Amino acid sequence: MHDVREWTAALKRLLMRYREPVIVQTLRSATAATIAYVIALRLSPEPAPLTSPLTALLVVQVTFYATLTNGIRRVNSVVAGVLVAIAFSLLVGLTWWSLALLIVASLGVGHLVRVDEYVAEVAISAMLVLGVTTVGFTAWARIVETLIGAVVGMACNLLLPPPVWVDKAGESIEDLARRVRQLMLRMGEEAAGSVSWQLAAERLHEARRLDQHIAQVDASLRQAEDSLRLNPRVKEGLLHRVVLRTGLDTLEICTVVLRVLARSFTDLAKARGSEDLFPKETGATVEQLLSEIADAIVSFAVLVTADLSANAESAEGRLTAELHTAAGTRDRLAELFQEEVGKDWENWQLMGAVLTEVNRIIAELDTEHRTRRLLEELDRVSREQRARLPRMSRLRERLGVQENLWRNRTGFGERSP
Repeated sequence: MHDVREWTAALKRLLMRYREPVIVQTLRSATAATIAYVIALRLSPEPAPLTSPLTALLVVQVTFYATLTNGIRRVNSVVAGVLVAIAFSLLVGLTWWSLALLIVASLGVGHLVRVDEYVAEVAISAMLVLGVTTVGFTAWARIVETLIGAVVGMACNLLLPPPVWVDKAGESIEDLARRVRQLMLRMGEEAAGSVSWQLAAERLHEARRLDQHIAQVDASLRQAEDSLRLNPRVKEGLLHRVVLRTGLDTLEICTVVLRVLARSFTDLAKARGSEDLFPKETGATVEQLLSEIADAIVSFAVLVTADLSANAESAEGRLTAELHTAAGTRDRLAELFQEEVGKDWENWQLMGAVLTEVNRIIAELDTEHRTRRLLEELDRVSREQRARLPRMSRLRERLGVQENLWRNRTGFGERSP
């Protein structure tokens, strides 16, 4: 009975995960490859048309935008390879030196037709076709199978829409913000007491290691941006892409400033020697300020990843309150630093640097600053789209798509910058 309950609980957990992007992508790929193989069995002259499911598997990428672009490039690469093979078979046939020339010519043609990562596929297709006797028969079969796989792969995206990876990107952004918060809290606790320069240097190394997490978040965000392009389930994909991208840019700036702050703490610890990093009252104020800024960074990440809903409004209100509190603590710290400079004028530059760095983070998280940054980025992206696709832009304007985007953009700027 106990085993049955465990098996039932495991089955429920599995069913609850059916909407996860990885599971959805696996099912989509397997479905597309199977359908492509069944169709190719009826249309291709080959007894085992495995090129068709292989093409479908490669074409059905994570996002619809990637699927469309990869499908076109893969079809171009295979057709180009087949044409090169036919030309070589008519002129020289298959020898060791003709194979070498075939590979060189195929790779060159691949670069000319701009198939990007499928350049090697041109040479592979050419070698497979040239290596058989009935060149015309094999060339036709390979083209048919490739077209079947590409068409099935793109059709699966219309019938089975690809997952939207925005939630995963949002989770990675919030995870980065929490890592920054934990580091700031540790730095604040150590600033309130005596800390060796070696320990302060260790915090500096931790701040530098945050760059690795930023790279991971950037990769996750690029995947989310691709999943929003040409996705029939997503409206206003441009707005979502810009919101997430500008949010990550702000967190990256805060991370860089935090690294500089850790550098200032390390230099100050070296100058202090065995003494406390700050006087008791000043150290307690620094700890409080870093704690308040750390909470504001997490609230900012929640605001960036929240939908245009009550959650975004509450996150904005919480962020505004936390920044207001942090600004008051910063002003009190500035007064304490001013008094401290009169007693320890040799380190006034380091104390001034600490005040400048925390003030920069507060300014970057400010809601009005984010509103301006967001609107500027939307303007820039819109101008680039109009310059790159003028006909599409005119069509969007006639259909009213651009007006809706600007209307929603204005509302977003007012509610959740």
